[in-house]
Amino acid sequence: MLRTALTDRFGLEVPVVGAPMAYVGGGALAAAVSGAGGLGMVGVGGSTPVEAVREEGARAAAAGRPFGVGLMAWALESRPELFDAALAAGPSLVSVSFGDYRPWVARLRDAGVASATQVGDTAEARAAVDAGVDVVVARGSEAGGHGRDRVATLPLLEAVLDLVESPVLAAGGVASGRGLAAALAAGAAGAWVGTALLASPEAALTPRAVERLLAAGEGDTVVTTVFDVAQGLAWPEDYPGRALANDFWRRWRGHEDELADDPDARRALADARRDGDLDVAYLYAGQAVGALRRVRPAGDVVAEMAAGAERLLARWSAR
Repeated sequence: MLRTALTDRFGLEVPVVGAPMAYVGGGALAAAVSGAGGLGMVGVGGSTPVEAVREEGARAAAAGRPFGVGLMAWALESRPELFDAALAAGPSLVSVSFGDYRPWVARLRDAGVASATQVGDTAEARAAVDAGVDVVVARGSEAGGHGRDRVATLPLLEAVLDLVESPVLAAGGVASGRGLAAALAAGAAGAWVGTALLASPEAALTPRAVERLLAAGEGDTVVTTVFDVAQGLAWPEDYPGRALANDFWRRWRGHEDELADDPDARRALADARRDGDLDVAYLYAGQAVGALRRVRPAGDVVAEMAAGAERLLARWSAR
């Protein structure tokens, strides 16, 4: 068994946390990760209905295992009811990232719920510790979805581990037992895994999207604000998103100001999202997308990751 500060604190069998991927990682995915011995997370987006937070939280809780909820600080500023709904779901861990998370961390502490936040450099790691965050997620630039595009996972992880005593999770590029073993060997308490779970049937993606993911290589992602600008989202500029490159991105990269004032382009993206046209609509994924080869249940992904890491660490220990 891979025992770490993370597994001890939350009663886990596997030091893996499923990244809270908004609109993709719901209660079914969280329950599958938790059921495999990790800690599944329900991702909550800025436009997620409150009732959906309740419903997906209930699905995650149905596994009878610890689970968590991931929130966006910038969205909570205008929709604090999302926090209340997340807390009411009974999670063991709530992550609040991408904006001023400090007031929410204080409320989590008062409620007796553990907090986490994603950091992209050592300054953010220091601030997280000062704010009393329980679990620091060192998110490298390889990771899918939104976050800092400054430092790769390994150098960031090394720097953060030297800086803080709180449990640190490695995020970005961890998609197999090898990646998990590397993170644990470096001193991380576990891994924050998202892209490796995207081709799981429990993820809320269409077959067309999964097919696109399986065909992608590690060099097929880009870091961009194009899709956020086209939707008029209030994402802070410091947190662009890593997604698969597509025709919409190629057309509008470098022309974000023009895009913001183009209602036809914004309408085209909305239509493409509705119709599942991935040449226009976005599909967020990290550089680990190249490791996706087939559809696998999330529980199998987590179990194989843990078994592979355990074998490698035992081999190195024996040497």
